[in-house]
Amino acid sequence: MDPEGLFQIVRPDGTFDASLDPDLPANVLHGIYRAMMLQRTLDRRMMLLQRQGRVGFYGEIRGQEATPAAFGFALRPTDWVFQGLRESLIMLIRGFPLDRFVAQVFGNSLDELKGRQMPSHYASRSVNQVSWSSCIGPQVPQAVGAAWAAKIRGDDTVCVGFLGDGATSEADFHVAMNFAGVFKAPCVLVVQNNHWSISVPTHKQTASRTYAVKAVAYGFPGVRVDGNDVVAVYRVAKEAIDRARRGEGPTLVECVTYRMGAHSSSDDPTRYRDQKEVDEWAKRDPVDRYRAYLVGRGLWDDAREKALLSALDAEVLETIQRVEKLPPPDRSTLFEDVYAKKPWNLVEQERELG
Repeated sequence: MDPEGLFQIVRPDGTFDASLDPDLPANVLHGIYRAMMLQRTLDRRMMLLQRQGRVGFYGEIRGQEATPAAFGFALRPTDWVFQGLRESLIMLIRGFPLDRFVAQVFGNSLDELKGRQMPSHYASRSVNQVSWSSCIGPQVPQAVGAAWAAKIRGDDTVCVGFLGDGATSEADFHVAMNFAGVFKAPCVLVVQNNHWSISVPTHKQTASRTYAVKAVAYGFPGVRVDGNDVVAVYRVAKEAIDRARRGEGPTLVECVTYRMGAHSSSDDPTRYRDQKEVDEWAKRDPVDRYRAYLVGRGLWDDAREKALLSALDAEVLETIQRVEKLPPPDRSTLFEDVYAKKPWNLVEQERELG
């Protein structure tokens, strides 16, 4: 695969190259589609909540569902994920409960993070997923470091670090790339090139012809894949993960996609990008493309589509209604998960709190 080309299996109209298709089982193909539609349903509902003032912040994924869906199914449960803003879907694919996921946005008593983290900064040890940081890029050396630790221990864990195109301009990216290449860390670093680092376009972010080609300077492969083609992303992800697990070192994967919505609920993209560009990318929508692929293979139809949409909308709505009623975290949780053994001053403060 070429770091300057664009690997693709499914074309925008749903037709595909059978010689490249990984020929996944029907249950996996259906699972990937359900995950993508769950994310889109969540995005729609949560953005409405934010606009109504019921949650403070939300970062939608719309347009970029293919990458987290593909990696979620390509990874083993024992592998570790160091996500960016738009890869939290992997947690749900790996079995993290939807109600606890939604509770993190509210930051209430069901939130596993106890209301301490910012909204849309999901994490859970139960599914080996680490929260991203709003300071762009630090999850990349963390992913490489965790992979290096796995190699030292001698297990076959693979760590995947996700980043946006803007993070490639951070020092953390280059430190991580160099260390990964030198020590052959069992990791995959994934650039979601959605063409906009908030308001900075790709051509102002880098002079390189592609992001994938940056791997060449660090001594390991770079792959550029159509990030709106979930089948192609799955194949690239699986091959890179398997390569790392065999001890052959890291891979940099550039997923070429597009952020259809705003950077976050706090952003107004009409101030810096042309709607014509958005309309053009809408024709390459990853959900529409994948649905056409499934229909073309006789694995999907209108009746299944209607049933799935109805079920997902009901599930998400019921979850939101139930979770929103929960109280904030108990004050006593302030003293939890701070020290292995509480120092005298925290013991005193806890006692005073009652």
